[in-house]
Amino acid sequence: MKVQRKNIRNVAIIAHVDHGKTTLVDGLLRQARVFRENQQVQERVMDSNDLERERGITILAKNTAVLIPDPQTGEMVKINIVDTPGHADFGGEVERVMNMVDGVLLLVDAAEGPMPQTRFVLKKALEMGHQAIVVINKMDRRDAEPDRVLNDTFDLFIELGASESQANFQVVYTNAIAQQAGLTPALSPDLQPLFEAILQHIPCPEVDLDAPFQMLVTNLGYDEYRGVTAIGRISAGKVTNGQPIARITLQGEILAERARYLFVFQGLEKVEVDEVLAGDIGVIAGLEGVEIGETLADPEQPVALPPIRVEEPTVRMTFGVNTSPFAGKEGKWSTSRKLRERLFAELRNNVALRVEETENADTFLVSGRGELHLAILIETMRREGYEFQVSRPEAILKEGEGGEILEPYEEVHIETSADTVGAVVEMLGARKGQMLNLVNNPDNTVTLVYLVPTRGLLGFRYQFLTATRGMGVMHTLFHGYAPFAGPIPTRNSSSIVAWEAGTTTNYGLKNAEERGILFYGPGVEVYEGMVVGETLRSSDLVVNVCKKETPDQYAFLK
Repeated sequence: MKVQRKNIRNVAIIAHVDHGKTTLVDGLLRQARVFRENQQVQERVMDSNDLERERGITILAKNTAVLIPDPQTGEMVKINIVDTPGHADFGGEVERVMNMVDGVLLLVDAAEGPMPQTRFVLKKALEMGHQAIVVINKMDRRDAEPDRVLNDTFDLFIELGASESQANFQVVYTNAIAQQAGLTPALSPDLQPLFEAILQHIPCPEVDLDAPFQMLVTNLGYDEYRGVTAIGRISAGKVTNGQPIARITLQGEILAERARYLFVFQGLEKVEVDEVLAGDIGVIAGLEGVEIGETLADPEQPVALPPIRVEEPTVRMTFGVNTSPFAGKEGKWSTSRKLRERLFAELRNNVALRVEETENADTFLVSGRGELHLAILIETMRREGYEFQVSRPEAILKEGEGGEILEPYEEVHIETSADTVGAVVEMLGARKGQMLNLVNNPDNTVTLVYLVPTRGLLGFRYQFLTATRGMGVMHTLFHGYAPFAGPIPTRNSSSIVAWEAGTTTNYGLKNAEERGILFYGPGVEVYEGMVVGETLRSSDLVVNVCKKETPDQYAFLK
């Protein structure tokens, strides 16, 4: 018999990049009294990863929970909150956490309105049947237009096929930095209206507490004392400390396990408990070898839940052992065995990633959802001490039903100044881009919407920022597969190559900088044949960047 657990709400916060998700979570935690009055807490406390804090984006989905009183009943209600990435390259994180929640908070910037990633994350939520609360954030911006943003958001709901109940969403206006919210643009002094909207409009879990235990592993963690932790929502029944459970692998194999340690989220901490009931998000520790997408179930009635489905990768590149003359000088791990272990270990958490072995034992083919997805993996491994070499990224092609070649396309949204729009249009046209829309904005900027093959966007961002003098803004969203667009010019420049091994000098670089753009300054070790810059010449240019100034060069001046 199913019952409603009115003391629990499970909600995910979804939005476009930099629309204030993590800042809003900070405010919710503070006003739920998770921190002491005198406790020093860093901004964007949920962005615990170094790369997240440096780049100012959320990369990994994370859980937290707050306890607040229900104004109607006076009882305490637990709100499990999942902070999700806003970039489509990390869409695998969004797709898998949707299994854990019953509703979403859709954050939209009060000035920018719905953006490409807003469409992506909202589409995933609506496909799961979730109810949304639209949160129009950054109401303190001078150029805020909440009425226009609300209308655009409603149009987006209809465009994405929202049901009548989903389109009849509650709207809350917020200023996350000031921790203020309101049901109208006139904000109250705190976030209480948002808390009340969550209690009223996010449905509580409807579960069968007497059914056999079931839990889908949605995320993995690690505890220094208890090993691997499996995170997920209890779908049915309950699990108690020390209870025997069955682990149903992705291949359908049933393994005997035991729930040695149980935790639930409370604030930023995991608190050990004796049992976790259906409808709550729990953590089971001590399960070695567990993987995302597996089902933990009652050993007497082991029934698997539907596995997590994520979209296929669109970009790939090879990772291999470093074969340059400088091999072994910087990293701690440089062998193919260590590289293989690390890449396949990444698959346990990174569900949108694919790793394949090649004919060469020293080289692995790694596929991801975009350039940023793979770039974050490369930077993470580099900081961990791995030394390796990578190839240039390439789009993953497919074969259509009629035997034709298909390639991935991206929907590109660009905002640039009216002075540079001509250069941008020319650049995208050369990359087989198709213009879908062009809008002249009141602030003398132009918004462009293009459909461009993923091949044409590889390495484009750097050239785009140069052409727009750093003022252009570009966002991309995976559109789908379409017929191959034909050859695309990749570069119109050649390389400046080091003539000999040694250390770069000011004298040598001064001679080279007149020929093009250099990548390095003085005092850098280079090897023969190393690319040190680029030139507009038609062929590669070999330059001695290690050349030293000899004393007798100016003897004739004496």
